[in-house]
Amino acid sequence: MNLPSDLKYAESHEWCKLEEGRATCGISDYAQDQLGDVVFVEVPEVGRVVEAGEAIAVVESVKSASDIYAPVGGTVIEVNGELADSPELVNDAPYENGWLFVIEPSDASQADALLDADGYQASIG
Repeated sequence: MNLPSDLKYAESHEWCKLEEGRATCGISDYAQDQLGDVVFVEVPEVGRVVEAGEAIAVVESVKSASDIYAPVGGTVIEVNGELADSPELVNDAPYENGWLFVIEPSDASQADALLDADGYQASIG
C-alpha cells in the first residue's frame, strides 16, 4: 500500500498535503482500494467554508457511496474538475491526479492533529 510520508492522514481515510498555505486533499490508497472502482465524485463548491471533520464531498463506487470529510477547516479554494469526466483518477492516482479539493486552512495547526504515515498505517492495521 502506498502511504507517502510527506502527507498527513485522517482516521476517516482522507489525506492532506500542506504547502504554501494550501491543503490539497484526497482519499488514501487504502480507502480507494476498499471502495473499489470509483464511478462518481461529488466535489464541494469553491468558496464553501468548512469545519475540520465536516462532510464535504461524496465518492461513489460500484460498492457504495461514502462521505468525505474535511481534514482541516477553512475555505475551499479549488476542486479537481477532471473528476467529473474521469472519476477513475481516484483509483489510478489517489495522491496525484485523483486529488479532490484544496482548502485554505483557517488554522493550519489543525493538521497537527492528523496522523503521519506510520500512525495511519497502524490505524488501518
